[in-house]
Amino acid sequence: MKYIIVGAVAGGASTAARLRRIDEHAEIVIFERGAYISYANCGLPYYIGDVIRERDKLFVQTAASFHQRFNIDVRVQTEVIEIDRQQKKVAAKNLITGEIYEEHYDKLVLSPGAEPLRPPLPGIASEGIFTLRNVTDTDHIKNYVQQHKSGKAVIIGVGFIGLEMAENLHNIGMDVTIVEMGGQVLAPVDFPIAAIVQQHIRSKGVHLLLQTAVTEFERTENNIRILLKSGTPLDADIVILSIGVRPDTKLAVNAGLKIGDARGIFVNEYLQTSDPDIYAVGDAIEFNNPITGKPMITYLAGPANKQGRICANNIVFGNKQRYNGSINTAIVKVFDITVGATGMASKNLHAADIKHIVSTTHNGSHAGYYPDTQPMTIQITFSPLEGRLLGAQVVGYEGADKRLDVLAAIIKHNGTIYDLIEFEHAYAPPYSSAKDPVNMAGFVAQNILDDLLNVFYWDQLHKISVGDILLDVRTQAEFLAGHIDNAINIPIDELRQRINELPNEKSIFIYCEAGLRGYLAQRMLKQNGFQHVNNLSGGYKLWQVCTAESLQ
Repeated sequence: MKYIIVGAVAGGASTAARLRRIDEHAEIVIFERGAYISYANCGLPYYIGDVIRERDKLFVQTAASFHQRFNIDVRVQTEVIEIDRQQKKVAAKNLITGEIYEEHYDKLVLSPGAEPLRPPLPGIASEGIFTLRNVTDTDHIKNYVQQHKSGKAVIIGVGFIGLEMAENLHNIGMDVTIVEMGGQVLAPVDFPIAAIVQQHIRSKGVHLLLQTAVTEFERTENNIRILLKSGTPLDADIVILSIGVRPDTKLAVNAGLKIGDARGIFVNEYLQTSDPDIYAVGDAIEFNNPITGKPMITYLAGPANKQGRICANNIVFGNKQRYNGSINTAIVKVFDITVGATGMASKNLHAADIKHIVSTTHNGSHAGYYPDTQPMTIQITFSPLEGRLLGAQVVGYEGADKRLDVLAAIIKHNGTIYDLIEFEHAYAPPYSSAKDPVNMAGFVAQNILDDLLNVFYWDQLHKISVGDILLDVRTQAEFLAGHIDNAINIPIDELRQRINELPNEKSIFIYCEAGLRGYLAQRMLKQNGFQHVNNLSGGYKLWQVCTAESLQ
């Protein structure tokens, strides 16, 4: 058998290695148009920022080492330019010599990846404007940055790579400005989580311009001038475009393969395209979202690597192993904090018309009595009937990553908020609390489903009618330090004695700092005849950061 793989890095290289492990005698050829076949693309910003100092550490395998270990014919800087499905052959072009030649295949795997978006703005091809997608891009940026270490950098777009680049350029001494056309950083998360990240970014001295569109770039004698729709220009020594990517489907389209509704290469559950002898993996394919059932594309290394293994198994053993899709679990370090998401954000569930409930909880990273505990916020989305966990977002410091992994595992296996409650974690004071933040998220969600807790959200205060009561149950000192307008203050520990001060025929909207005292107050009032009592999800802490960021 002869297998040809188009594109290496994550999906293609994983497919090739797995093919060799289960078929020692097959002929395997990888075509890669870039100069490198297997590198840590997620580590590229950290090499630019001198966190990773040795360039060689970026490479998982070289073409030579891959050939030596796996006996695979690796042809870098060679682009497949055409697929002849009838003759089962490809045409390849050596990008160094210009030579074009053909190779036949028994099975073909497409792993072309994605390409960065470069909108047709005037001046976008000017010197000093870069995208970051591969090692060659990295080398160009690194060399350019070395000449402007104390200069100004502008990042256009604030996805994961944009934020990583902002941090790394800031850390080597550059004055960094982030420009984003949307209203928040990190599109995969909901605004309350993004707001926490935004305040952290601003605290580091990075300039963050949201709802700001770029209209043009001008190359001046000394730098780049960025013209904004708002009319105020920015000057920069270097510009990084982090606007997004799109699946590279040109080869598949020209070969007449089916393109799906999400504009990726259509594959079935076995990663087989509309041609039974051609499979596809990685950033260019689409598959059904496990939660919505609708087509989606994911641009993550983890799913691509897993797809490669499954694809190879199906090629060699027949279509026996299904790919069950991705829930887009992703995480990023933003200076001192960590933020991650998995499953579906509330805004995306709304767009898909999926009914759900949102709950936000704040807890410590480990036992409060053990030194150096740090704050952590978890937001979950879940169905209002059976409590199926649909999505989760975590922002915090130490331990945020492991909580996200737990939540992802439960979502991936169609788990519920009751699985959060019963999740059994390794507990010792340096690592967690007896009730882990994951458990706490489940407890609060169960209270909501059991009608023991009625919540309202930071952006719903305008719905409070005249005559309704906004009740702050924090201490008087906390109240005087800052509170929501029109609130009255009855500390939780005085509420039983002062309960007659509240009219039980009115709707009462309670808040505390994080949510727990508000819940206790709500239970107290409801069991004393108050019918319409609600508690602010995420508390004053979340309201404060969200309102501050919404006014920026």
